[in-house]
Amino acid sequence: MLIFMTLSIEHSASEATELEALLTRIAQGEKDALASLYERTHSAVYGFAMSLSHCPADAEDVLQETYINVYSAAERYVPKGKPMAWIMTIAKNLARMRLREVKKDCELPEEDWSGYLADNPSVSSDERILLQTALNILSDEQKQIVMLHAVAGIKHREIAKLLDMPIATVLSKYSRAVNKLRHAMEAE
Repeated sequence: MLIFMTLSIEHSASEATELEALLTRIAQGEKDALASLYERTHSAVYGFAMSLSHCPADAEDVLQETYINVYSAAERYVPKGKPMAWIMTIAKNLARMRLREVKKDCELPEEDWSGYLADNPSVSSDERILLQTALNILSDEQKQIVMLHAVAGIKHREIAKLLDMPIATVLSKYSRAVNKLRHAMEAE
């Protein structure tokens, strides 16, 4: 178990280093680096945008605007080992601005989520099934926390900052979400 935890920490650290290298290349004007960053992170960004907006069209707009902003602001990124948190903060701010503009809520078709989950190579088929189940039984805040932690790999402390919640609340909501999912799976 300890070896698995160590490998997981090393993997996320190397992933963060690779994403930071891409951001550095983007800051130097390399469009190929932006394409690579998009391919590696767009599923998580879309999932988070969807959890905030509940509307596929708005989530798509936030997704595209996020990468436009990443491209134009890459030189201002300060490497601290948290590139996904920086990208998700951009997405969060754009989603909130969009919500203020449109002030609407539309239906959430399951196929829109599953398409983006299927595109994410870091999400196993078991995790994909679990996440799709979560979309149906979890509250909006629980969906956001699960998507940020399970899909984007963001730590609970960073999620607390992103969602402007105390860390204890994030941990509690995540724990309740996991328990809801566990009970739903056992019932089936």
